[in-house]
Amino acid sequence: MNPDAKQIDLKNFKQVLGAENVSEDETSRQLYSQDIWAIGETADFIISPQNTEQLSEAIKIAARDKVKLNPRGGGMSYTKGYIPSKEKTGLVDFTKMDKILEINQEDMYVTVQAGCTWKTLYEALKPLGLRTPFWGPLSGFSSTIGGGLSQNNAFFGSGTHGPSTDSVTSLTVVLADGSIVKTGTAASPHGKPFWRQYGPDLTGLFLSDAGALAYKAEATLRLIPTPLAEDWMSAEFDTRDDWAGAMAEMGRLGLACELFGFDPSLTKVRMKRASLTEDVKALKNVIKGQGGLIKGLKQGAKVALAGRGYMDNVAYSLHAAVEGHSQAEVEAKTKTLKAIVSRHNGKDIENSIPKIVRSNPFGPLNNILGPEGKRWAPLHGIVPMGDAVKCAADIDAMFETMKPEFEQHGIYTGALFTTLSNNGFLIEPVFYWPEEIFSIHEQTVEPGVLKRVKRFDKNPEATAIVEKGRQNLLDIFSQYGAAHFQIGRTYPYLKNMSPETQSVLKMIKSGLDPDHLINSGSLGLE
Repeated sequence: MNPDAKQIDLKNFKQVLGAENVSEDETSRQLYSQDIWAIGETADFIISPQNTEQLSEAIKIAARDKVKLNPRGGGMSYTKGYIPSKEKTGLVDFTKMDKILEINQEDMYVTVQAGCTWKTLYEALKPLGLRTPFWGPLSGFSSTIGGGLSQNNAFFGSGTHGPSTDSVTSLTVVLADGSIVKTGTAASPHGKPFWRQYGPDLTGLFLSDAGALAYKAEATLRLIPTPLAEDWMSAEFDTRDDWAGAMAEMGRLGLACELFGFDPSLTKVRMKRASLTEDVKALKNVIKGQGGLIKGLKQGAKVALAGRGYMDNVAYSLHAAVEGHSQAEVEAKTKTLKAIVSRHNGKDIENSIPKIVRSNPFGPLNNILGPEGKRWAPLHGIVPMGDAVKCAADIDAMFETMKPEFEQHGIYTGALFTTLSNNGFLIEPVFYWPEEIFSIHEQTVEPGVLKRVKRFDKNPEATAIVEKGRQNLLDIFSQYGAAHFQIGRTYPYLKNMSPETQSVLKMIKSGLDPDHLINSGSLGLE
């Protein structure tokens, strides 16, 4: 695309979107062209549509002039999910498509624009006594629903309801030529977006696609009544195998809406990061979240009395939240989970962590830096329940072989485990290392936190060791046939597929996006 063509293109974008929604500002372009892990090619421009029709018209302009456009939501990728890998690429910023379009309490669905955050949706539904089955990732403060459905998410509700994509009934997407396509029952002339399974699952085609097949404009998710009761439990284990084994057994039952655990290193990081001010804020939310003053004060007092000291000597910790229609139901679930803890040589500890996590679901994203200001980068794999213990052992063995390199460069690791429905076990090792932070860290982390942390100079040697560790992790996960969220440009999705499956994927991409203009390079599809 020559410079004159580029100028004409931007004029056309401005006519459709308004000049204020088309940016060539260099600072913005650089910021939007990086994620938590990497900096890509700087985008040539950024467009910010406000509705599906504007998005469609903008994509028609891009299609006509063969302009590559990558979709960007909240920007919380750590796998190069949206950052340009090629020159002459623009970005579609979805954060102005942030509205809730319909809450249908009779038919039990909610429709949102793709740029609506999980936090916004949760807070709008809460006064109505409603919720989506999966109701947000830990990054839901900033993460958009459209981004989450492109990348897929784990956490709130995923222990019983699966990942974010399992709660979707219908999508409205814009194809590479600008045409608008609705899926599920919404595709019929008089249909509502209430049901996904009507003929081939076209909704599923555009989910977990790393934003490579179409631009998500709107999404419809199921609604459920907010459960009336909840309970929590925490436990500790001396060994990794007992810890992972207990989580796998619990996960198979599907009783816990959230089931997660920290290895000793990550536990220390989380305890070190928390401040007294944050503890007080968390305590207020625990009290407010209990539905009654007496009950709230009782639970808040338990958290306050427990403090954080009880975690000082914990080796491997496990935490669960359960919910149901009555207190008797949730207490029965907790009793079953505690029996599993005993069978795996664990013991109960204070349940402050799951209480606080549930009461403060969408806090500021200060954890994209380590407590000392070190860079943070996770990588994960989803394995069958029966492979969890062995896969975790293989990862620990690999980290042990890299220990001298880690120590030399000031690198340390931790691990988060969680479950997805009753058949997926997610293992997420995390790296912390001394390295210069990006402007995305400067923008995302709260100013008060940034003032307290240490700043590091560029450290390519340490980053190269982290990259080596990440590749070793990918190799281990591949040996287990692991699945991955946030495929982006990091996980070897296409490479790990059979030749026949690769052929089908390439046919789909070429049929929908023959010029490979949509998020080129994601999913391994150039």
